[in-house]
Amino acid sequence: MAYTFYDLALDALKQAEKPLTYQEIWEKAEYLNFTSKINSSGKTPWQTLGARLFVDVRDNPNSRFVKVGKRPARFFLKEKEAELPDDIIKKIEIAETKQEKEKSKWHERDLHPLLTYFVYANPSFGRGRGILTKTIFHEKSKKKGYSEWLYPDLVGFYLPLEDWESELVEFGKLSDNNMTRLYSFELKKSLNKGNYREAFFQAVSNSSWAHEGYLVASEIKQDDDFLSELERLAVSFGIGIIHLDLSDFDSSSVLFSATPKTNMDWETMNKICSQNDDFRKFIQDVKIDFESKRIHKSEYDNILDDPNKYIDKKIKIKG
Repeated sequence: MAYTFYDLALDALKQAEKPLTYQEIWEKAEYLNFTSKINSSGKTPWQTLGARLFVDVRDNPNSRFVKVGKRPARFFLKEKEAELPDDIIKKIEIAETKQEKEKSKWHERDLHPLLTYFVYANPSFGRGRGILTKTIFHEKSKKKGYSEWLYPDLVGFYLPLEDWESELVEFGKLSDNNMTRLYSFELKKSLNKGNYREAFFQAVSNSSWAHEGYLVASEIKQDDDFLSELERLAVSFGIGIIHLDLSDFDSSSVLFSATPKTNMDWETMNKICSQNDDFRKFIQDVKIDFESKRIHKSEYDNILDDPNKYIDKKIKIKG
């Protein structure tokens, strides 16, 4: 039977005296020579390990692992949980309380790089290959006033050049409904009962041109009735909801998926192009990439190497 990431984590944590992050589990396994047993061709196997652990703890009621803390999340064996010293748990709780206070100092644009990473790395988008985004600066618009109801905070696209044969890409140029997918993202620091309606219909308004529109927030009130209302709106209007969890970024998720549209609002796209140079440049770049059959990542928002390091750095600066 093949040696799995699950086996590796199990063997490494059996010899651990305290909870470890998935990176620390990989390092310990590497030191103990367990990693040589894994048959993985990925460039970042520790990320794969982390994803497997998060999913197992979240979805498997019989998981042998337990997650301890959120920023960063650590893992320990459930059978050894009772052995954890009280001082370790207390240190984790104190650190998390401090980080919760510091999150209130974040600005919406501090979240842009995290959303860019999430939609690029998350398999829910672009058939697992991810999408690229471009920030739209409202202040650059030629007309002021209601720009927040016309322009989203970020736009994105997915072009499956690596998945489709070149002949089919060429053939797609003959069709209005080709393989290019366009996305719209409206970003808020928080969603709660006081602001969710305005935020939601702002996302509806400024995403009519795209194949998929999303409302994104770093804080979403965890209340069953509130989440049910968000789901009702998402289903009714086709707008997806994304939660960027600053306390535990690996737990960030698409709460409700957007309903894809087959036709785009060309009149609105034309209006945005005429009023905002960022959007015009985005459309030009996507067109160039489609025609050249090569994606120029340097023309879009930079993708973080490690979102957790970015969060830690922001917390230190704002603290």
